[in-house]
Amino acid sequence: MDKKQYLDKRGKLVNQAQKLIDGGKAKEAKDVMEEIKKLDTDYNEAAKAQANLKSLEDSKPIVDIQNYSRNVEGKVIDTVEIGNIEKPDMYNTIEYRKSFMNYVLNGSPIPGKFVNADANTKTSDVGSVIPTTILQRIVEKLESTGMILPLVTKTGYQGGVSVPTSSAKPVATWTAEGTGSDKQKKATGSVVFAYYKLRCAVSVSFEVSVVTLGIFETTIINNIAEAMTKALEQAIISGTGVGQPKGVLAETVAEGQNIDIAADKEPDYKTLVDAEAALPLAYENGAVWCMTKKTFMSFVGMVDGNGQPIARVSYGISGRPERSLLGRTVVLNDYMSNAVPTADTVVAFLFNFSDYLLNLNYNMTVKRYEDNDTDDQVTKAILLADGKVIDKNSLVTVTKKTSA
Repeated sequence: MDKKQYLDKRGKLVNQAQKLIDGGKAKEAKDVMEEIKKLDTDYNEAAKAQANLKSLEDSKPIVDIQNYSRNVEGKVIDTVEIGNIEKPDMYNTIEYRKSFMNYVLNGSPIPGKFVNADANTKTSDVGSVIPTTILQRIVEKLESTGMILPLVTKTGYQGGVSVPTSSAKPVATWTAEGTGSDKQKKATGSVVFAYYKLRCAVSVSFEVSVVTLGIFETTIINNIAEAMTKALEQAIISGTGVGQPKGVLAETVAEGQNIDIAADKEPDYKTLVDAEAALPLAYENGAVWCMTKKTFMSFVGMVDGNGQPIARVSYGISGRPERSLLGRTVVLNDYMSNAVPTADTVVAFLFNFSDYLLNLNYNMTVKRYEDNDTDDQVTKAILLADGKVIDKNSLVTVTKKTSA
């Protein structure tokens, strides 16, 4: 009996039982229902038997698999190139992360299979590669804790390569139909990134026998991120360009975009107005004030011609203070001088930090060595970086003169 026959017969019996119930013939109806139950049992047993038989047929042994498969025809449904298969990141394994911890804490050598695994590594002063997981968290912390780092434009060009400034700061031009852009046909200047090594000491003082991997990684992330943030931001502001990135203040401003104040004067409302007037209209959007906290606080209490305060402090959703001068955002830093200048000194400046290119090689490494003078074990993190201003037209400086 197939399924259709079973369902037809069962349907007729159900209808028959219903008619008997409607006619008050309960005993006869009960007999029909027993017949329905028996029909269900018989059908289920037959179905199980059929399934078992099919299973036995499908699992019959193959005596000669070579001959058996010779007559089987098929087709290739996909191919995989072995070279394109993404290899697992060995620097992200627990084994390497623990080896890295032991290297930093007690100088235990990194296992040979992890050493110089990257054939493209050219830098000679390389220790142990920071595990991928730690590196990602360091980068995130750099971005979240820095005041200036999140504002600059970051690139990953190869060191020593000349990069057209138009690649980083493109300009749109009108063209006739079927012709190319003039911007594509002429030289627009270029910037060359060097390999500058940034080293920072990593202070890791643990009882080696009890430290856990989680505590170690969190601590070293905080140490490296704090040191790297300070060093990179210092370079962005005042780097000399010799052995380090060239900072914003190392640039010569465009003509008419420097405001001088006398040695015996302090920046005031007119200083800000003059600086705003010197900023080209095309560069207003995105430009921010940059100064020390002490300089900003000197503006607190000053008012404009309408009696409105020129310096304001508000607190955003994060609870961090957000400062502004004449409605323009202020970014504070500790990398500019508060002391009485012995030479002409920039005490504040306007700048769009997206016009600063910071070229980073995030393949950060850690090296451990012994200080011969103190016999202390020193751990340092090493990062390759360079940076330059690619468009100085958004830069307006306020310079305090040494003479009246």
